[in-house]
Amino acid sequence: MQMFQMHEEVVEALSSDPSDASSDASSDELCEGISMVDNAFICAEIEPRMDAKIVLVTGVAGFIGSHCALSLLQRGDIVIGIDEVNDYYDVSLKESNIKRVEAQAANGQFVFYRGDICNKELVEKIFSTHKPEWVLHLAARAGVRPSIEDPFVYVHSNVEGTTRLLEIASRHQCKHFVFASSSSVYGGSKKELFSELDDVSNPVSPYAATKKACELMGSTYNHLYKMPVAALRFFTVYGPRGRPDMAAFKFISRVSHGTELHQYGDGSTSRDYTYIDDIVDGCVRTLDRPSGFQIYNLGNGNPVKLSAFIDLVAKSVGRPANIKVLPDQPGDVPRTCADITKARQLLGYNPKTSFAEGIQNTVNWFQQSGL
Repeated sequence: MQMFQMHEEVVEALSSDPSDASSDASSDELCEGISMVDNAFICAEIEPRMDAKIVLVTGVAGFIGSHCALSLLQRGDIVIGIDEVNDYYDVSLKESNIKRVEAQAANGQFVFYRGDICNKELVEKIFSTHKPEWVLHLAARAGVRPSIEDPFVYVHSNVEGTTRLLEIASRHQCKHFVFASSSSVYGGSKKELFSELDDVSNPVSPYAATKKACELMGSTYNHLYKMPVAALRFFTVYGPRGRPDMAAFKFISRVSHGTELHQYGDGSTSRDYTYIDDIVDGCVRTLDRPSGFQIYNLGNGNPVKLSAFIDLVAKSVGRPANIKVLPDQPGDVPRTCADITKARQLLGYNPKTSFAEGIQNTVNWFQQSGL
């Protein structure tokens, strides 16, 4: 069937191992300007802190938060989780994530608080009671398009919430504060690769603006209190137990059920999709490597066109997609592609999951879950 046929070069690109990606730049060029620690440029990987940790994970009921919590528990860390479990998407999925984390934890290894990170008294209680010295802040109000409709909830959750955590963490001698930023800060950049050194002063959505604001606050708190802070610019994360509002989940669900799939634009837009296991690896590597104030791109480095994405989902599911083409959406950007040189050099970050493999894994999970 024609729906399942893709050009050989597209299949090869989707199936390629992102760890094989190479750069034409010399090693001197790659090192230059990547990072500055104590006024000296560095290129070598930051020495990790591998001691047992008590880690505060915000957004622990979410997609990335629950996966990261499981990884930290598996290696023996204590996880203190907080999540308000709002209804931005199906609450039952979040409750299931919490149960999964609780089931993985040994006795006393995981403590969960249901509440808002903007609740000063609650966050103070968590720090005073459990004394977490490491913070992985993944709680956020997500979504580009909804942020245009209601920017105020994004300012509350993202800017106020992050600032509240930075303030309290700085008073409790936090050893590293790592938080989720977003590739959305790059706006409508026309560059071939998006680098941490790019100018990101022109966001195209309130969501992106709040993430940029969080980066500025992180830099400020590092400057004022010398607390190590790292911002992680995630590039379109997907995988098993993903958010139902994200393209991978929606496409797989609609193709699987034979329902209409909405394609915004002509299919030529492209995104750098990053598999959840690679993102978790990047998060944990960052947490273990405090070093002043840093921004890291966590992506795959191989953008995929929307039309090829839909073709691949149809091929993986085994049935054609019923596509309805709609106009481009406000706030969407035409292309994203991460330059992950800095994360490779300083963190040892090396994404291994090809898009074809990741989508097949996600399809398998979806079919087994009975959704």
